[in-house]
Amino acid sequence: GTRFIAFKVPLKKSFEWRLAPDERFSPLDLITQVKEQKEELGLIIDLTYTTRYYEPMELPDTLQYCKILTIGHEVPNHAIVSKFKSAVKKFLRENQHNDKLIGVHCTHGLNRTGYLVCRYLIDVEGMDPNRAIELFNRCRGHPIERKNYISALRKTSGTRNHHHMDGSQQDWMKGPVGYARSPDYEDADYGPQNWKHAPRFFFFSFHGFNIIK
Repeated sequence: GTRFIAFKVPLKKSFEWRLAPDERFSPLDLITQVKEQKEELGLIIDLTYTTRYYEPMELPDTLQYCKILTIGHEVPNHAIVSKFKSAVKKFLRENQHNDKLIGVHCTHGLNRTGYLVCRYLIDVEGMDPNRAIELFNRCRGHPIERKNYISALRKTSGTRNHHHMDGSQQDWMKGPVGYARSPDYEDADYGPQNWKHAPRFFFFSFHGFNIIK
C-alpha cells in the first residue's frame, strides 16, 4: 500500500496572531500529532508556490523535505507530476525497510495535493481514476473542489506509467532538509482566513485511514 499523509500547510509563529489558539497548526504541531498516532513522518513534499508559510529548517534533521513549486488553480503539468512521482518512488526505494510516512501538502491539502496523490495512485498503482478520487475525498474528509482537476484525473489512463524521471537524477530533492527557491507568492484566496477551515490532515493507505480535524 501507500504511505501518504495529506495535511494543510503548517504555519510559522508569525502567522499565529491571525488565528485562535485552537486553529493554530505549526510544523511542531504536525510532528507531535503524527507521533501521537505512533507514526513517523519521513518526507514532506511541499507543493505551495511560496516559501513564506514556514522554514524547512524548523523541521527535524531526520525529516526529508522536497519543494515542488506548483501553481494553484492550474492542473499540474507533466513535469510537476513526474517530479512528484519520482520523489515518492525515491523515498520508498530508500525506506523499504521501515514504515515512515510521506507527507504531502499544498495550502489547504485538497486540490493540488489531491490531484498529485491521485495521479500517483492512477499512474503508478494502476488504480481507476474514479476510485482514486473517491478514496482521497473520503480519507481527507473534504472533496477535491476544482472541477478542472477532477476532469483531468478522469481523463487519465489507469495504465501503470513507468516512464517518469528517476528521482536520483533530480536536484530538487536535497537532504535530509533542503529546498528550492521559489517566488514569495501565493494566490489571494489561499490566505490564512480560508486555510483555517481546512481539516488538518489525514492518514491515507489502502489498508485504512484516520481523519484528524
